[in-house]
Formats: sequence, structure tokens, C-alpha cells
Amino acid sequence: MNVEPGTTRIGWIGLGVMGRSMCGHLMDRGFAATVYTRTHSTADSLVEKGATWADSPKAVAEASDVVFTIVGFPADVRQVVLGSEGALAGCSGGEVLVDMTTSEPSLAVEIYERAKAKGVASVDAPVSGGDVGAKEARLSIMIGGDEDVVEALRPCWDAMGKAVVRQGGPGAGQHTKMVNQTLIATNMIGVCEALLYAYKAGLDLETVMESVASGAAGSWSLSNYGPRMMANDFDPGFFVEHFVKDMGIALDEAKRMNLSLPGLALAHQLYVALQAQGGSRNGTQALLLAMARLSEVDWERR
Repeated sequence: MNVEPGTTRIGWIGLGVMGRSMCGHLMDRGFAATVYTRTHSTADSLVEKGATWADSPKAVAEASDVVFTIVGFPADVRQVVLGSEGALAGCSGGEVLVDMTTSEPSLAVEIYERAKAKGVASVDAPVSGGDVGAKEARLSIMIGGDEDVVEALRPCWDAMGKAVVRQGGPGAGQHTKMVNQTLIATNMIGVCEALLYAYKAGLDLETVMESVASGAAGSWSLSNYGPRMMANDFDPGFFVEHFVKDMGIALDEAKRMNLSLPGLALAHQLYVALQAQGGSRNGTQALLLAMARLSEVDWERR
């Protein structure tokens, strides 16, 4: 198949913190888009830009050659892709389904097999980079699926991301995203502990950042989330509840592989505590608040 702006019709399901920007980049490259999301108003900016609204995922697929999904949880993926009004039900054969949600590897394989039985291709392509990466079209895209299909979608990948790597067959993209989330999880603990230490030691946080962010201790989380933490900006670039979901998937997969990941388990529990404190819809950098409470540090009023 050939995927080209101006001829290939794309569908987009899920226009949240990241999806709206990602779909917008494809439209900027010349792809005609049909969109659906649970909250109609979140599609307004894309409709004003020329996208067509559809009333269901099935209707999106009926009007599209390539259908992208990026929703919240595996149950949402199952509904919008495999449900009676899902995207697969709207496919007649020859289409491509691309799920960019961070979801279960086993579900990616199930979608692949059910799609293949209908003559439809399927790719799992979760992303990393958060809201900023989505807005700036520099996401890391981790892909599982047939090589020829993945390569045919190159114009789409190039519109959304910078690091685009096919990791293997169906489910491989999701497994790679679990590696990504495992790396981030414990790193976020380190970022929070370091800032709390600096604060309690009476140091100037911005000056400390100048010294450590560019050295061996530097990381994406420190450079991108550290300034937000210092500014008490806990708005979501990536929701806490979604990160808890991701870590749960990774821990389930690790258990299945008879693999112990105690660092990930600790991070998962700390984020569960943050959820219990009402932080589900905050950004993942709000972990700092839960950890500050452990030592009775009133971070927001410091």
C-alpha cells in the first residue's frame, strides 16, 4: 500500500492531551482527517482546521484508509477498536489500524490477529515524549507490526515523531513502551527526592539545577519536569492515572515472565498513594507532592 498526503484518508480516535496535536500534524502535512472522541468539544479546533467529525469509531473507519487510536486504558482500546461500533467493524479490507495508546501487549496481538482475519493490517505504536513532544512533533514512536506496513506508514511517523523504530512483530511496540515506563518510574522518584533534599538543605533550586541537569545526573525527567515541580505546575502532560495503568501492565508482564522488578513496584505504590490523595488527573510530576507529605514538607507553600 502507498500512504501519501492528499490521497490517503486518515481517521483519528482520541483527542486528548497528545492526540489532538498528533492529528493536527498529520493534517498539516496534507492528510484529510475524520475524527472521533468522547468529548465533542475537544475536536473543535481540528474541525475548524478542516477535519470531518464522525459519530463513532466505526464511522471513522468507514471513511478512512488508516485509522489511528490513542485513548486512555486497554478497556478503551478494546471498545474503540474491537467493539460492535469499533473501528474494525467499519473496515471492509485493506485498511490499517494503528493503536498509539500505551496498552497491553497481549491486546495488541489480539487486535492484529482479528484484523488480519478480516484483511486489515494492524500496528501497535505507543509513544513517549508527553504533551511537549506531541506539540513539537518530536515523539519517540515504538512500533510493533509487519515490516512492510510499518514502512508504508513512514510519512505519518515522520509527521509526528523524531525517533521512529520498529521493534518487531505485533506487541513489540507495547513491550518496548513498558521498558520506557520502567525507566521513567524510578527516575521520577530520584528527581523528587533530589529536589526535596535540595530544598531541605536550604539550597537555591534553580542554581542546583544549573549544576546537575547537564552532568551525569541529568535526565529528560529532570530537565522537563524539574522546572514544573519548582514552579508548582502539576498540570498534566501525562496523567497520573495513566502512568499507574502503565506500571500495572509492566508489573503484570514481569510476573508472567517470572521477573522481579522491585524498583518499579515501589514507584507504582508511591503513585497509587498519590492517586489516593486525589492526584489521579494531575501530571506525573505531582509525585513530588506525595513524597513531600512523607516528610511533612509543604512544598506548594515553601
